[in-house]
Amino acid sequence: MATFVLVPGAWHGSWCWARVRGALQALGHDVHTPALTGVGERAHLLSRSITLDTHIDDVVNLIRWEGLSDVVLCGHSYGGAVVAGAADRVPECIGALVYLDAFVLENGQSVHDTLPPAVRDLQLELARDVGDGWKVPPIPAEAFNVNTADRAWVDRQCTMHPLATFQQPLTLNGRFSTPQNTSFILATGFVESPFSPFYERARALGWATATVSCGHDVMLDQPQELVDILVGAAPTIQRCTARART
Repeated sequence: MATFVLVPGAWHGSWCWARVRGALQALGHDVHTPALTGVGERAHLLSRSITLDTHIDDVVNLIRWEGLSDVVLCGHSYGGAVVAGAADRVPECIGALVYLDAFVLENGQSVHDTLPPAVRDLQLELARDVGDGWKVPPIPAEAFNVNTADRAWVDRQCTMHPLATFQQPLTLNGRFSTPQNTSFILATGFVESPFSPFYERARALGWATATVSCGHDVMLDQPQELVDILVGAAPTIQRCTARART
């Protein structure tokens, strides 16, 4: 049995992992799909004080309080920044790190540092015009090329996202540095994707890489293929001792 922590991207909640979560649990795995503060089912906590560090703390505290070990930690899209920060803080509890069509930030970079300027400027404009200057409305599912059957549902489910999480630089101390346990998955059906450069960099660094023929929300479009990739990324040796449950 492996332990998975699956982190959603911007505007999404734990709901987006339901198909993958169910399939992994049916195989006997332990699966956690935390919603990030202020987003999804935790939208009632949305505030201008939420930063990238807040979301990293969400994941780190889950791992610590649940006493999880050898975690396969997967972040989708914006969630890539979150899982990178979490892995850096509790590397002893991470068995594998998976970036799912996600941002791979270097120390001192923010999501907005890596976005195409036109996309970044559009987010800032939307935050100013309809988000009181500090929250960003969801991108329509159609823009992510979500399968047509799910688009209306995804649009209903997605919620505002705190702008500061895109603007705060990621702080890394280099504590998690095991390329052989790091993977990148690219969705090839997302037109004008900002994630292709991260995929090419991952290949150059010798990370495990995979492509999936679908839109950006891989967990909705190709859940079984994603399950197979995640199971393949799971460590085979239990090498992490859970942190003290004090």
